[in-house]
Amino acid sequence: MKAQRTIGILAETKNPPDSRVVLPPLLCKEAMQQHPSLKIFVQRSPSRCFTDDEYRDQGIEVVDDISFCDVLLGVKEVAIDHLVTDKTYFFFSHTIKAQPYNKSLLQTILAKNIELIDYECLKSKEGPRVIAFGRWAGIVGAYNGLRALAKRLSLGDLPEMHRCFDLAEAIEALKNVNFSSVRLVITGTGRVSRGAQEMVDAAGLTEVKPEAYLSGDQKGQYTMLPTESLFVHNDYGFQASFYSDPTGYRSLLLPYLTSSNLLINGIYWDNRAPSFFTAKEASHLLQSSRFTTIADITCDIAPEASIPLTIRPSVIGDGVYGVNPNSLEEIPAYSKHGIDVMAIDNLPNELPRDASADFGKMFIKYVLAGLMSKNYTSDLMIKQATIAQNGRLTIPYSYLTEYVNS
Repeated sequence: MKAQRTIGILAETKNPPDSRVVLPPLLCKEAMQQHPSLKIFVQRSPSRCFTDDEYRDQGIEVVDDISFCDVLLGVKEVAIDHLVTDKTYFFFSHTIKAQPYNKSLLQTILAKNIELIDYECLKSKEGPRVIAFGRWAGIVGAYNGLRALAKRLSLGDLPEMHRCFDLAEAIEALKNVNFSSVRLVITGTGRVSRGAQEMVDAAGLTEVKPEAYLSGDQKGQYTMLPTESLFVHNDYGFQASFYSDPTGYRSLLLPYLTSSNLLINGIYWDNRAPSFFTAKEASHLLQSSRFTTIADITCDIAPEASIPLTIRPSVIGDGVYGVNPNSLEEIPAYSKHGIDVMAIDNLPNELPRDASADFGKMFIKYVLAGLMSKNYTSDLMIKQATIAQNGRLTIPYSYLTEYVNS
C-alpha cells in the first residue's frame, strides 16, 4: 500500500543536542502496524539515544535527508538554519510565553510558511496536557536531589543518573544508600511531583500527611504539599481564585523546611505569587536547622522564581552548585557555608531511552490517530496546538503578534 502520510523523525539540532526522540524503534514499527498507510523515516543521528542500527533492525529506513516527509517530529527547538519551508513540524518551541530567546525562531517559522504544532499545547477536552516529559523530570530531579544530599551528609555514593542505563539501574543504586535519617518535602501533586515521589518511595522514605509532618519530627519521612498547603491569603485563607490571581498571598513552606534536609520543588509557580522564602530566611535555615539541599525541578531562575537561591540553571554532569544565602553568590557545592542547589533544565535527557519510550506511547495513544486523518488540521486537539499556519499566527496564539513583530 502506498503511504498516505509520511513522518520524519528529526535529528536534534539544538546545541547541545538532546538525545531523546519522539518515537523509539519499536514504537515506529508499532505505529506503522496500526496504520498501514503510514511510513516513517528516521534522519541519521550520532547523538540519539537509540542508534541508527536499532531503527534498521525494526525495518525503519534511516536517511540523511527527511525533508520530503509530510510531517517532521523533533523534541527540542529546531535550529533556524535547519527549518524547511512549507513543512509541518511538531516540537517543543518554547515560544508560547513570548520567550525572548526564541523570538527569532518563531519569526523564521512564520516567514517560511511553516505549520508549527507544539507538544506543550496538545490538551484533552478537560484541559490537561496529554503528552509530556514531566514524570521523567520528576524522577530524575528527585534522584539528583537525593544524590546531592547523600554526598552532603556522607550517606553513600550514588552514580550520576545519566550514567545509569535505565530507571531500574538507578532504583537499585538508591537501595544501597540508607536514607532513614532524612526528612524531605515535595512541592506539588502533579505529574512532575508524582514522578519525584516514585524515587523517594524507592529510597525507602514513608509519606505522611502535611499536618503530621509539620507536628512531628520522625526521620525517614516525607510529605507532599499541594498548592493549598503552600499559600494562604492574608484576609481569607486559600481560595480557588488563587490560580487566576495569586496576589495578596504569602508562603507557608518555611515551617516545613525547619525539620527537613531536602526540598524537591516540582510545582508550577506564577511570578505574581510570593516566593517560597527569602534569602534571609534561607540563611537562618542553614544556621539553625538541618536544611541543606534543594532539587529545583522547575528551574525558574531568580529573581523571578519561587526559590531565590536558584541563581542559574545547572547542566548534566555538573548538576549541583552551592549558594551563599547571605550574598546570593555561587560557591563550591557541599560547602558548610552554602545551600546546595540542583537545577538542571533538561532533566529527562538523563534517562533518554525510558523517557522517549513513555513519550512515544503517549504520542501514539493520543495524537497519531488525529494526525493520520485525511485533514488532520481539523482535528480539534491538533488545531488547538497549532501555533503557526499559512505564514500567520493562529487565533489562539494571536497574543504573540507584538512579540514576533517587535
